[in-house]
Amino acid sequence: MGENMDNFIPDIYQKSVYAIDYKALKKSGIKCLIFDLNNTIAPLNQPIPSKSLKDLFAYLEGLKFKIIILSNSNQNRVAPFKERLNVDASFHSHKPSRKKYLKILNLYHLKVHEVASIGDQLLTDIYGANRMGFTSILVNPISHQDYWITKFNRMIERHLFHYFARRGLFKKGTYYE
Repeated sequence: MGENMDNFIPDIYQKSVYAIDYKALKKSGIKCLIFDLNNTIAPLNQPIPSKSLKDLFAYLEGLKFKIIILSNSNQNRVAPFKERLNVDASFHSHKPSRKKYLKILNLYHLKVHEVASIGDQLLTDIYGANRMGFTSILVNPISHQDYWITKFNRMIERHLFHYFARRGLFKKGTYYE
């Protein structure tokens, strides 16, 4: 495979957004949390945030994190989450492109070591975060329902997981902080 395979390995791997040690992130200097939407904080078929997600985001606000939803989905999909969770959000983000990440750094006067990005896909969320120098956090997808492009990405992901597992670098289902 390619020269920069490390860009596909998450810094942290947890079962879900509810298993992440946010206090440890805060202690390490993280000020901003970027969350993917689909299959990271909500299943594809869920139009609004769940109570448990609202509670999590309230907890994170209490820890004084800046929270941003960064999604490749359209505005109609992202808007109800932005409004009901009262967070900033970006739609049509074209992850893993650097453009929206750079905009976040500039807009909120953040340094790369102050940002953690959380998502369920190696090819978009983890690769995008690692290319920026952010703390990358992989979580398992909430649902098996995906858009067609994501299904294609998941096929490639399976090969990446196999490649990393064979080399003892990273194994699906073996969580770490």
